[in-house]
Amino acid sequence: MRKHIHKISIILITLSVSLSWAQERGNDTIKTDVIQVVKPYTPTISDAFKVKETPQLDDDETTTKKEIQYHIFSFPVASTFTPAKGKAAVLDKEKPAKLYDNYASLALGSYSSILGEVYLNHELSKTDQIGGYFTHHSTQGGIDDVLLDDYFYDSHLQIDFSRKERDLSWNVEGGFKHQVFNWYGLPQPYYNESSPEAQLGVSHTFYGGHLGGDISFEDTYFKTAQVMFRHFGDSYGSSENRFSAAMSADIPIADIEISTKVMFDFLGGSFDRYYEVDAENTYGNFNIGLAPSYRYTQDDLTLDLGVSLYYLNDTEASDSKFYIYPNIAASYRIVDEVLIAYGGIKGGLIQNTYENFAEENKFVSPTLLIAPTDQQYHGYVGLKGKVSNSVSYDIQGAYYAESNKALYRHNEIDFVNPDETYQFGNSFSVVYDDVSTFNIGGELSVDVNRNFKLGVKADFFAYSTDNESEAWNLPSVTGSLFMDYQIDTHWFAGASLFYVGERKDQVYVTTTPVVSYGATTLDAYFDANAHVGYHINDKLSVFAKANNIANQNYQRWLNYPVQSIQILAGATYKFDF
Repeated sequence: MRKHIHKISIILITLSVSLSWAQERGNDTIKTDVIQVVKPYTPTISDAFKVKETPQLDDDETTTKKEIQYHIFSFPVASTFTPAKGKAAVLDKEKPAKLYDNYASLALGSYSSILGEVYLNHELSKTDQIGGYFTHHSTQGGIDDVLLDDYFYDSHLQIDFSRKERDLSWNVEGGFKHQVFNWYGLPQPYYNESSPEAQLGVSHTFYGGHLGGDISFEDTYFKTAQVMFRHFGDSYGSSENRFSAAMSADIPIADIEISTKVMFDFLGGSFDRYYEVDAENTYGNFNIGLAPSYRYTQDDLTLDLGVSLYYLNDTEASDSKFYIYPNIAASYRIVDEVLIAYGGIKGGLIQNTYENFAEENKFVSPTLLIAPTDQQYHGYVGLKGKVSNSVSYDIQGAYYAESNKALYRHNEIDFVNPDETYQFGNSFSVVYDDVSTFNIGGELSVDVNRNFKLGVKADFFAYSTDNESEAWNLPSVTGSLFMDYQIDTHWFAGASLFYVGERKDQVYVTTTPVVSYGATTLDAYFDANAHVGYHINDKLSVFAKANNIANQNYQRWLNYPVQSIQILAGATYKFDF
């Protein structure tokens, strides 16, 4: 201890002497010049080294970690909790509408109109069904400024039987129709109320019947087959018979399947006379067709490649021809269901018949020339798709090249010696010409829900003919609009609008001393219709209809004005046997 005290004393003495000397030097005079020392900064990087996760210890002895043990002091607890079983939430469900297999409808209206319809269907067994329907529409006339009777009757009856088995299903049907129309379009001013022709009886009765059937196969090369026989005639001694059959099959060749359709069509008929010559007018032909095609699909592309072959024999002229038509179609999904491009080029032999002509134009004379139309090709391109889940569209452009196309043209007036009631310029004939048609159109469909549906369609046409001066009675524009609205569980309503553009037809320019003809333009027209109804219960409903609401006295055919506004009211009853 003494030794340490001695050392501390020496250190204290040394510090005291140093401080005394420093104070003495502080009294000296020192110049206060500022000296700046400038030296560039040169950074340096020290050597990096990694710190070891487990450093080496210099201690003589290293302590080891003690192992720690954890203990949970648990004991059972009695619980009475029982979890409830999960179940789906209950939704408010609408009561499903009762569907009935049969209904009957009857309506009465202006012009002493009757509109009736009955549809019946009965399930005989799990595989067999029988059904049928009957429709009738008639009025007693009353069109303004018409010189002759304009009443009409139109009735149809059909019965069918069907069976569906595991490997096939088939159907047999038969029907009959009876129609009465008048050639009331007596041209004015050539005739008036004081003319004896104003007392003509111009009734024209059509009748027809058909019998046929079809069969479909499952899991076989043969897919479908159809056969149909039709008879059609009128009160002026006309008679027409048609027998048609078709069969389709998928024929495997190597690793591909060729879809093939075979067709046969026979037509034979006669009229009592020609329009200007009192001699029997007969016609007849049969054709056999073969249409193989192959479908190629890859990703969004679908391509149908095929050809149609026809052999035509004119039994009256003892002449035969062979036709080849393209049968190509393609579609490509550009944007899934939103935008689909499609196009194709097709052709075919169209069988024209008296029945088809009379169905389209009720005022044709029973003196027609019947021949098939050679549709050389029909090319088209378009875009279709969906704007949304409820809005879809379709835009298309097309070009038709048709040889021997049938056109309705107003018949000439027989001023010299008319023998029949349709020879006073109040009927139509059929003429044939080579016609080229350009068409562009589109349609829009809105299906918001089950309660509201809307459809709009419009088409524009341009025609070119070889022999005829005009494409007679073909419109330049057509359009239509359909709307159905289920207002609530009881009320429902709907509307439709049809627009037909201008057409051309033949008329007299001069009658004496030299007869000459020219073309007249039939005005465009639109026909607006609407209906409203009320469901009294699941079975009984009442409704009212209004046709030609704009009250246009337009002419669909030359000299044939239509009824003005028509109002009908009726009821529909649904039932089961």
